Amino acid sequence: MTRELTEITVIGGDKTGLIANVTTLLFERGINVEDLDQAVREGIFRMTLHADTSEMTCSRDELRDALTDLGDELGVDVQVRFPSDRKTREIAVLVTKESHCLEALFEAWANDDLGAEISVVIGNHDTLEPLASHYDVPFHDIGDEKGTADEDHLLELLEEYDVDLIVLARYMRILGPNVVFRYEDRIINIHPSLLPAFPGAAAYRQAKEGGVRIAGVTAHYVTTDLDQGPIIAQRAFDVPDDATIDEIKSRGQPLEADALLEAVKLHLNDDITVHRGRTSLRSETDAEDYQLGLSREAQALNPDRPVDGLIDGLGGEREALTLEPSED
Repeated sequence: MTRELTEITVIGGDKTGLIANVTTLLFERGINVEDLDQAVREGIFRMTLHADTSEMTCSRDELRDALTDLGDELGVDVQVRFPSDRKTREIAVLVTKESHCLEALFEAWANDDLGAEISVVIGNHDTLEPLASHYDVPFHDIGDEKGTADEDHLLELLEEYDVDLIVLARYMRILGPNVVFRYEDRIINIHPSLLPAFPGAAAYRQAKEGGVRIAGVTAHYVTTDLDQGPIIAQRAFDVPDDATIDEIKSRGQPLEADALLEAVKLHLNDDITVHRGRTSLRSETDAEDYQLGLSREAQALNPDRPVDGLIDGLGGEREALTLEPSED
């Protein structure tokens, strides 16, 4: 029988016995836990496990009800995601003021080239509301006058729109663990540097002040460690000696949109996996469908000589290349 890996996430206060209670409930219903990961940040406990529910002895609704009751008893929130819950996935796009990444996502969506629905745009400013309105997509402003986001309101919206994937399209706020833990490996961000170089704010300025010859952008999964999540796709560009920060930004923005869109497609097509902090293409994925890093034209220009170890292929000639000490 084919495995059916169901994702179960538990979020709440750190308490003794949480893992044992959940895994025991699953075992009693004929469900085998395939993998389990847990973490605690700022007093918030998160456990994510994947379990094979193909031979469980209860219905899906019964499992959901049992886990919900257990969560209520323990004072935690339990989410259950079956792989075949629905065919169409819902995306929430988080934005601030820059429009280029949101425009790229909307264009792909309008051309039926995204593979999911953009169900809502959420901003910490209302700057991009007209763009969302143009595509007839609901927009919600969750920021105060300084742009500080109300994450409780954000979580309510994500639940209301039944969101499967969160895309940070130049969203200029750090998400707290209460959000990140609930959507682990389902939040994609675009950062304007070749991570791990120049994390945090003002990355293009950091690149300018660092004197780099090559800068770039990185699409990655969001974790509770700022700009350290698994890298999905990257793009690079040259930085001329006399380039201003605005000029560097203008070179990077189109690549930001390109890399972010590719990362979203990789995720939605289930063409990428995450293991121990690194992403990999699934074995059945055609790598020709994606760029991931440098373009093929740029790769072709990379020199392939000299390379350590070539001398090993010279056979008997290797000895002739070794200088013997002189008898003089």
